[in-house]
Amino acid sequence: MQFADIIGQKEVKTQLQDLYNQNRLSHALLFLGKEGSGALPLALAFTQYIVCEKVNGKNKNTSAGPSLFGDEPENTVKIPTDACGECAACKKAGQYVHPDIHFSYPTVTKKAGEKPIATDFITEWREFVKLNSYGNLFDWIEMIKEKENSQGKITARECDEIIRKLSLKSFESEYKVLILWMPEELDKEGNKLLKIIEEPPANTLFILVAENEEMILPTILSRCQLIKIPALEISEIETALIERNKTEATIARQVASVSEGNYREALQLVQHAEEDWQTLLRDWLNAILKTGPVAQTKWVEEISRLGREKQKQFLRYFNHLLEQAIHLKATGQATGAYGNELDFAERLNKIAGIEQQQAIIEELDRASYHIERNANGKMLFHTLTIKLYHIIQDKVVIEM
Repeated sequence: MQFADIIGQKEVKTQLQDLYNQNRLSHALLFLGKEGSGALPLALAFTQYIVCEKVNGKNKNTSAGPSLFGDEPENTVKIPTDACGECAACKKAGQYVHPDIHFSYPTVTKKAGEKPIATDFITEWREFVKLNSYGNLFDWIEMIKEKENSQGKITARECDEIIRKLSLKSFESEYKVLILWMPEELDKEGNKLLKIIEEPPANTLFILVAENEEMILPTILSRCQLIKIPALEISEIETALIERNKTEATIARQVASVSEGNYREALQLVQHAEEDWQTLLRDWLNAILKTGPVAQTKWVEEISRLGREKQKQFLRYFNHLLEQAIHLKATGQATGAYGNELDFAERLNKIAGIEQQQAIIEELDRASYHIERNANGKMLFHTLTIKLYHIIQDKVVIEM
């Protein structure tokens, strides 16, 4: 993967290029970015940049720099700003088979007593990063699991395997690189890696790719140089959907505005762009405020059958409408509303004030968090229904 393949993130790309070319590269980097921001693609592209034969030193010039008149010396060779994609190293890195690039990631246990390691799933991993590099842990586990409710973990045995791999000399490149994806899934076993992270063999680079800083072992976090990956801009997601995914422009614009800088979420929303979330939301609010418990139970049964991804998308859409309602009430405008969303936002303002809407947003965010962690759908939406009733009708937030 090359930097040119990555959506947006121009400043981060420049930062990484400068770190390497100015010899300011730490032995352990933490790429920290929210889901769908491109942290893993950036790590893959940076690794290919490091091993590229046209970048990694063979073509660097040691000229003294510009002349007194500001002209570049004739023998100066500019350092490439991207991997060439053509040399042998790039071709191997692009297929994720370079002998000096190693990968570690959460795995699942297929048999009782089994202690899996990353290389047991290397074929699936190569397919995953080629087809879904903006995917999240849920997507990966869904791809490799053989039973429901499988939990991905980076095991103690995998930590031992990392230490073994990095104790070997590099085969072809100047650097050995390990990309450790989702270090949040390291338990106490991760402390096994402290010594090799702090005092690695020569020319060894750790790249940790994470979404949640608070879930990383503090002992590991303190040993890494932080590279913050911001959320993508709406315009960047819109352009990517049109050019890469061949999404119709109107849909791309609407989806980009509600994806919250998350390209993975944008792709999911495009797949379900035909879903009538407004009708589902209208039915829910009517059940909460008008028709009562029987209608509420029927509605909860309906949304429970949709599955986790669609449930999250519905909650995200409700969040989007609430945000537009707040903007409309505060400024008189709702620039992110499309079609009849403006009318819906006006209706939301009639039934709830800004403080109530903000309280609902917090509850929806909390519900999405629990859906990610396999919460029971029926119980979650029954509880959420009760909470929304009290927020809207009684203007209070209840803890449950």
